[in-house]
Amino acid sequence: MNIDYENLMNKAKEVSKNSYSPFSRFAVGAAVLTPDGKIYQGCNVENSSFGMTICAERCAIFKAVSEGQRIISAIAIYSPNSDSCYPCGACRQVMYEFQSDDEEIEVITENMGQLEINKLSYFLPCGFKI
Repeated sequence: MNIDYENLMNKAKEVSKNSYSPFSRFAVGAAVLTPDGKIYQGCNVENSSFGMTICAERCAIFKAVSEGQRIISAIAIYSPNSDSCYPCGACRQVMYEFQSDDEEIEVITENMGQLEINKLSYFLPCGFKI
């Protein structure tokens, strides 16, 4: 699959503006690409009961899953509040759950204005599925 990394990152940047992050003030946007070329966006949504907060990555993935998608090809992650924004451990494991058995998810981040493209195993070398 040919992935337009710039477009996917632009979608993550676009949705980061919708972040609800009054506590951390750390806005994050994510854009998920599925094998059929659809893009699903999500942003972090905080809650005063901190355990109820959801990361942008999981928001976008769960949105895709709620629309019937079960495989994620790529995900772009962006924060306007940081020079680089990487997925947390919980998001890494959720990504692994919706990764194809044949092809790893590509994780697109931006570091100091430059796109970084890594396979999910770079972030989560020992993920697991049942």
